[in-house]
Amino acid sequence: MSHPLFSPFQLRSVSFANRIGVSPMCQYSSVDGFASDWHLVHLGSRAQGGAGLVILEASAVTPQGRISSGDLGIWKDEHIPALQRIAKFIHSQGARAGIQLAHAGRKASMSVPFAGEHLLTAAEGGWQTVAPSAVAFSADYSTPQALDQTGIQAVVLAFANAARRALEAGFDFVEIHAAHGYLLHQFLSPLANQRTDQYGGSFENRTRLVLEVVDAVRGVWPEHLPLFVRISATDWAEGGWSEDESVELARLFRTHGVDLVDVSSGGQIPNAQIPVGPGFQAGFAGRIRREAGVATAAVGLITEAGQANAIVERGDADLVLLGREMLRDPYWALHAAAALEESASWPAQYLRAALRHSTARTPVVRPETA
Repeated sequence: MSHPLFSPFQLRSVSFANRIGVSPMCQYSSVDGFASDWHLVHLGSRAQGGAGLVILEASAVTPQGRISSGDLGIWKDEHIPALQRIAKFIHSQGARAGIQLAHAGRKASMSVPFAGEHLLTAAEGGWQTVAPSAVAFSADYSTPQALDQTGIQAVVLAFANAARRALEAGFDFVEIHAAHGYLLHQFLSPLANQRTDQYGGSFENRTRLVLEVVDAVRGVWPEHLPLFVRISATDWAEGGWSEDESVELARLFRTHGVDLVDVSSGGQIPNAQIPVGPGFQAGFAGRIRREAGVATAAVGLITEAGQANAIVERGDADLVLLGREMLRDPYWALHAAAALEESASWPAQYLRAALRHSTARTPVVRPETA
C-alpha cells in the first residue's frame, strides 16, 4: 500500500510527485542579491534527492528588505537569468520549483550569521531599516523608520514586481513570507505594530498589508499557478499574534486566492519561550487546515520518514517541509522511500546505488535524467 507521504498532490495546474519539500533556508551567499553556483548545487542536489518541491530561500523584494548583505534578491530584472538556471535544473529532476518573496523589515541590515552576526555599520554598507513602527527588534538591531503610506505602497508594488520576475524565471509557485518576525509579520503582531492608522490596532487593520500584498501578487501571478503564504502561527508571547488569529487570517487568505498556508511559528521577539520538540508546529498546521479549509504545509523538527508520513496521514498537513534535515541529508526523500518500502524515482546516473536498498521496491529511472 502506498504511503500518503509519497502520493501525488495537486494545486491548480501544478502536480507534485510527493508530499516532501525543501523548506526555504537562507544561505547568505549572494553578492548584490545574485544567485551563484552555490545556490545551483545546493538546491539542485536536493532536487536530485527526490523531493517533490524545492523552495528557494527568502529572496528580498527590495535591497532594503534583505536580512543581510548576503541575501538572495529578486528586486531587479538582472537577477532573473541565474534564478532561471536553478528553476530549470530543479525541473529536470522531476521536482517543482518555488521561491519565497520576502522583506525583512526591522530585522534587516545585519551581517551574515557565520561571519560574526552584528548590525552593519555605514562603512560596511548598512542601511536604514523600516517597519510598521519605530520599535527595534532588540538592542542589537537598528531602530527602524516607521513606513508612511507611500512606503507601504512601494512595498506592495515591490512584491508584485518580484512575483513577475519569478514567473519569468520559470517558477511553479511563489511563497509570500509573512512569518518569523519579518516585515509582513511585524504588521500582524501588536508586539511590533503600534500604529494608530488603518494599518494598526484591530485585526482587520493589522492584516491589511499582507492581504494587499497577496492581492497584488495574485494580480500578476497566473490563475493556473499556486500561491503560498508562510505565517508564524503564534508569537509564543502574551499580547502577540495568536493561533486563533492565524486561523482567521487563513480563512481570509483562501478567499483572496491563496492555495496553501506554510505554517511555522515565532521570530517576532528575541528569547521567546518556545516548546521545541519533534514536529512541534504540525498541530498548528492541522488546526488551520481543518478550520480554515485551506491546504497547509508543516515544518519544524521533522526528521524521520514515519513521522513525516504520519503528519500527512492524520490530516495535519498536505505537504511536509524539511529544513535542517535536508542540510544533513540532501537525499532524504530517497532514503525515506527506502525506509517505507516505497518505489522511488532515482537519477539514472545513481541507479547503481539505488539497487543496494534491498528493502525498497524496484527503483524507477527518473525520465528527466535518463
